[in-house]
Amino acid sequence: MNRPDESAAPALRRLLDLLASGSATEDFAEVLADARRRGAPAGVLAEIDDATWQALRVHRTLRQHRRREAELTALFDTAGDLAASRDLDTVLQAIVRRARMLLGTDTAYLTLPDEAAGDTYMRVTDGSVSVLFQTLRLSLGDGLGGLVAQTARPYATPDYRADERFHHTGTIDAGVLDEGLVAIIGVPLLLGGDVIGVLFAADRSPRAFSPDEVALLCTLAAHAAIALDTAAALADTRAALAELNTANELVRAHSAAVQRAEQAHDRLTDLVLRGAEVSDVAAAVAHLLDGETTVLDAEGEPLAGPPAGPPAAAAELAAAVAASRAEGRSVRHDGLWVCAVLAGHDLLGTLVLRGRPDLDDPDRRLFERAGVVTALVLLLRRSVAETENRVRGELLTDLLTAPDRDPAGLTARGRRLGVDLARPHLALAAEPADRDGDDRGRLAGAARRYLFGSRGVSAEHGEAVALLVPVAPGCAEDPEQTARRAAERLARLAGFAVTVGAGRPAAGPAALAASYDEGLRCVRALRVLGRAGEGASAGALGFLGVLLGDGHDVDGFVGGALGPLLAYDARRGTELVRTLRAYFDCGGSLTRAKDELHVHVNTVVQRLDRVEALLGGGWNQPERSLELQLALRLQLLAGGGGG
Repeated sequence: MNRPDESAAPALRRLLDLLASGSATEDFAEVLADARRRGAPAGVLAEIDDATWQALRVHRTLRQHRRREAELTALFDTAGDLAASRDLDTVLQAIVRRARMLLGTDTAYLTLPDEAAGDTYMRVTDGSVSVLFQTLRLSLGDGLGGLVAQTARPYATPDYRADERFHHTGTIDAGVLDEGLVAIIGVPLLLGGDVIGVLFAADRSPRAFSPDEVALLCTLAAHAAIALDTAAALADTRAALAELNTANELVRAHSAAVQRAEQAHDRLTDLVLRGAEVSDVAAAVAHLLDGETTVLDAEGEPLAGPPAGPPAAAAELAAAVAASRAEGRSVRHDGLWVCAVLAGHDLLGTLVLRGRPDLDDPDRRLFERAGVVTALVLLLRRSVAETENRVRGELLTDLLTAPDRDPAGLTARGRRLGVDLARPHLALAAEPADRDGDDRGRLAGAARRYLFGSRGVSAEHGEAVALLVPVAPGCAEDPEQTARRAAERLARLAGFAVTVGAGRPAAGPAALAASYDEGLRCVRALRVLGRAGEGASAGALGFLGVLLGDGHDVDGFVGGALGPLLAYDARRGTELVRTLRAYFDCGGSLTRAKDELHVHVNTVVQRLDRVEALLGGGWNQPERSLELQLALRLQLLAGGGGG
């Protein structure tokens, strides 16, 4: 029996203390060695040796449990990261860091395929010190990672540089050498049987990786695959939500556009049904599209709204109208939107919108629909105007044929038709410049369009077309300018040159008929003068106007030619008119004129200088001198001897 001091109990208690404190394995062997040094009996040494072996087993088991506890904690933490974090980079960084920590390696990293580039790249690294390694890109199938990706199985190597199981490349080997790696293990990130990446752990010294370490790294790789899949699913969900939001906005916008189009259609239709004017349509379109709208007729003349632009831009605008007419849609032109107003292939006018540089499809369709409504309004107006013009044309024909038969009846009849013959009008006579052609019918149609929108009247009369244009109250209408404008506009409308003669403004059937006859004689005079295709009035033709005019306005002609001289003589008591008459009677001879006047030749020169100062230069040119001589003769015959 052993003595008490030779018992194994103290050694056993020491082994328990070592287990409790988690001491190193070497400390357990020291207990047996210490007993041997004290000279413990063989039986005690055997008992201590057996207890040491059992303590080492317990120590190894506890260490495995602690390691598994750490692994489980890391896996739980990783699962928590997956559940809590929406940032993929943060989750992948945590997984790689835990892989390095749990396996006790110098570095860990994760590679992902780049479908666009056709290779793989370093997505996350931990513990790496080489920039070359961190930016390394691997071709598919190269290196240990290529072997893992191809076989979808884990691979480990204790010495990467000496391992010939996978394909080495200069680029990969250079990166591994620069990082100083030796032992490497790689496991696949599997998702539905597909490899979507590779997770690595590596040491800078030779090392063999245990099956437990491979299993742990595979578990972390599974977590990484889940994180990638979750991120992809989240990205798809976000993209789907964005598409749904976009589609929802499009549906809302389309619904709003449809509703707005319905309201606009109802409003424009109501305008047509109520017999609205073109100006009403223009105002409605301007309100609906939040811009300024101008309606032009077929010749580019404004019917409603502000001017469409400066006259210099008329040619460019005409090109835009032609483009809109050819395309059958509105077109953009120099910050404006232009829509041809068509009835079939006939151009009725143009709709111009300003203030809206950009029109979306719904507003553009609304603008084009407004063009259709404008065409309806113009057609209705044209139809009504043509009907009214036919009835009024009969009145004008009767007025020109027999103005003295029943003046009061003609005036009353005109009032019923909306034509006040008691108000001043300009009578115009228009004929095709080429009288050999049969163009009077086209000219009559052009005259109706020329008077469209006004209270004027036109009718075919004899070989010409008669037009009666009302003079605005308080407006001194110039017959010459009116005739010229009418000749130009009628030529554009008819498509051929037109000669127009204007009589003086007149009121009442008889005076209007006489004014028209005067205008007709002006047309004939223009033909004689070789000015067919122009417009003029009797007054503008000078002395020819006196010869052609029915009223023979002698006083007006004399006053127009000699007025400054007559006024000067009356005011100063001089004899400028008498001197001018003597000068012309003597054939322009100053010597003979001074004998006729019984004055010195210098006096004649001084008087003629005063005449030039009053009448202006060129008074003695042939055409002007002819008018002056005719005026002097008419003044003399009328009893105004001139001093």
